[in-house]
Amino acid sequence: MADLDEGFDPGFDIVQREAHVVGMAPRIAPVADDAIDEDSRGLITAVRTGAGAPPMGEVPEYMRTMVKHPEIFRCQMEMGAVLFRGRIPARERELAVLRVGWLCRAPYEWGQHVFIAYRVGLTAPEISRVRIGSAAPGWSGHEAAILRGVEELIADKALSNQTWDTLALSWDEAQMIEFPTMVGQYVATAFVQNSLRIPLEGGNPGLAHA
Repeated sequence: MADLDEGFDPGFDIVQREAHVVGMAPRIAPVADDAIDEDSRGLITAVRTGAGAPPMGEVPEYMRTMVKHPEIFRCQMEMGAVLFRGRIPARERELAVLRVGWLCRAPYEWGQHVFIAYRVGLTAPEISRVRIGSAAPGWSGHEAAILRGVEELIADKALSNQTWDTLALSWDEAQMIEFPTMVGQYVATAFVQNSLRIPLEGGNPGLAHA
């Protein structure tokens, strides 16, 4: 797994961006690992297992922060489980989530989902092209529509007819419902991680990860 391609222009200053959202102390201190209740720990384990993550030692700091709002934490974890076991294939899901993470300039989300993307079969060149988006050469029509759909939802808060019709050639109605729901979930996650200044951990290189 490489760092950012030499010569690639991300369109913004990665060092400044990361200084802004992960370069200072977190705004909310996480709870201690040994203070997490067993129900919450079991929920975290179930979600990570469903995502194909390795066995967990200490609970990640992001989750130890979110558990301070148990109701939102539980809903977020449960929605994550639905999406990771959802109707949209894992590879296509991660194309969308990576595009969300990049457009939201979210170091934690982007870096973590690069790890997940490799696990579900995305290649290094594909992950690099996600940063360019739907306009990059090499995508199938369906893949380009997934990326374009994320771009449209973030910019216009709706899918265009062209994107909808292209996705509907391959996806059923349940998948079409799931797609904007998934994009919204990960936009919200990026907002929280960026605003709370969740630090990078576990070898996460942030926005330089490719």
